[in-house]
Amino acid sequence: MSKKVLQFLSADTSVSHAEKLASTLGGFTGIFLISVISFYFTGANGAALIVPSMGASAVLVFAVPHGKLSQPWSLFGGQLSSAAVGVSCYYLVPNIFLASGLAVGLAIGVMHILRCIHPPGGATALAAVIGSTQIHALGYEYVLTPVLLNTVIIFATAVAFNSFFPWRRYPVSLMRFTDAPSFNVKKPSRFIDKQHIERALADIDLVVDLNADDLQRLFALSLEHAETPTFSAEQIKLGHYYTNSKHGAEWSVRHIIDEAVSDDPKKDMVIYRIVEGHGLKSADSCTRTEFANWAVRELFPTHLANN
Repeated sequence: MSKKVLQFLSADTSVSHAEKLASTLGGFTGIFLISVISFYFTGANGAALIVPSMGASAVLVFAVPHGKLSQPWSLFGGQLSSAAVGVSCYYLVPNIFLASGLAVGLAIGVMHILRCIHPPGGATALAAVIGSTQIHALGYEYVLTPVLLNTVIIFATAVAFNSFFPWRRYPVSLMRFTDAPSFNVKKPSRFIDKQHIERALADIDLVVDLNADDLQRLFALSLEHAETPTFSAEQIKLGHYYTNSKHGAEWSVRHIIDEAVSDDPKKDMVIYRIVEGHGLKSADSCTRTEFANWAVRELFPTHLANN
């Protein structure tokens, strides 16, 4: 198979084994609970149609917990608005084929208007039209039970489950640290103005799972890495936060809490506390050079980066 064909068929989703395991376990936990609830309220046939929709939501909140389309407003707004559209199409359009097309198409349109694009919403709308007699018997109650109830379950499960893994949080606003600084804190030597990014996104005219702020920070961070690929001892500063960028259980964030400055590299010491990840809340010391060799990139508390 040629390289061009492989590029066409594949996407770069390289993640650590720990991340893959976390996504797998999270999906299992969320869907197990949702399956039980769906069966209780709609019976086996109803559950068979509803669970696939929530399964798609599980892929987003557990495999891509920091994605724009996975966040709470997309999850709740997309599922509930699509459910309402689907039930309405079932009642108002007698032709099942026309109703099916309208349910999915209008659900997409409504999600666009409400700014809550959530791909599984299309399946939720479709299930309201082509579902079993148990689904149809629910009427607009379908929006509340099981759709709202299942959405609450998957949301609560995602929040709780992702909290066990320091490098991931759901929703993304719960992340304590970010790769990119606020420009009020540290303005990069080169960066792309947000208005230019917004214009570029408008030119593309496609839904991108990142907003202009995310892209601006991504570009700024990329330029920073390109300009300073490794840390030197002089770049390790008191009060700053650094990470080793390891995957899974080895990931950690260190905060420099004290230092003993010396011209002799062997006596130039820093004291740090681990504030996220492996060794959480423990403290230790090492030379500034040793710390620089450990650090891969600087992190910034989100309460500063978001200002």
